[in-house]
Amino acid sequence: MNKKEFPVRAQRIALITGGSRGLGRNTAVNLAAKGTDVIFTYHSNKAEADSAVRAIEALGRKAVALQLDVGATASFKAFAAQVKEALQANWNTGQFDHLVNNAGAGHHASFAETTEEAFDQLSNTHFKGTFFLTQTLLPLIADGGRIINISSGLARFSMPGYAAYAAMKGAIEVLTRYLAKELGPRGIAVNTVAPGAIETDFGGGAVRDNADLNQQIASITALGRVGLPGDIGPMVASLLSDDNNWITGQRIEASGGMLL
Repeated sequence: MNKKEFPVRAQRIALITGGSRGLGRNTAVNLAAKGTDVIFTYHSNKAEADSAVRAIEALGRKAVALQLDVGATASFKAFAAQVKEALQANWNTGQFDHLVNNAGAGHHASFAETTEEAFDQLSNTHFKGTFFLTQTLLPLIADGGRIINISSGLARFSMPGYAAYAAMKGAIEVLTRYLAKELGPRGIAVNTVAPGAIETDFGGGAVRDNADLNQQIASITALGRVGLPGDIGPMVASLLSDDNNWITGQRIEASGGMLL
């Protein structure tokens, strides 16, 4: 069977949810360093978003920041219209190449103490939001493009207090495989990246700021330390490069070897 070719776009554009800070920002900057322009979303902190735009522009790439609550599915149609407008105004095109579903928030509570309200909020943000935002943006993703869904090491190993959060990430991993199968005819590769514990402000910054917790995680990690944003962003950027165009439907954990 001959390899099916899809048009090579002159300028690659990535859309990253939650790209103003943490892993999302690190991913955006690393993609920019490899020559990819970026549209990213932020939840509410416009100052952080503006700072991320400047960091990307300093690398000689274009960047557009758009406000979005990924848990508010009713806003997705209007958001897609904003994306389409930004693509036309800044790149004279109607499509982008890569979607990174990164935005989310942590939650720590035992199974017995997890409220229905917290469960629904996690579902709306991490699973329902990813499902329907991807569905809404699908017409804007170019054939031959890529989708990366961010999961968590907690979907593989179990730690008390993360049952609801990890369950959402487990659902994302199943969704990834289905998307890879259904979008394959369009040449769209879909993969999951599952970070381990990372020093960011995620979940209140506990891994970064709590020395005892940081050391505990380091002690169960093969490489002997907690992860940094710079361990994840370059890996995601690499996965989106042409060097990895034959990988799809996979879960790739970047945890330094936690709980092997």
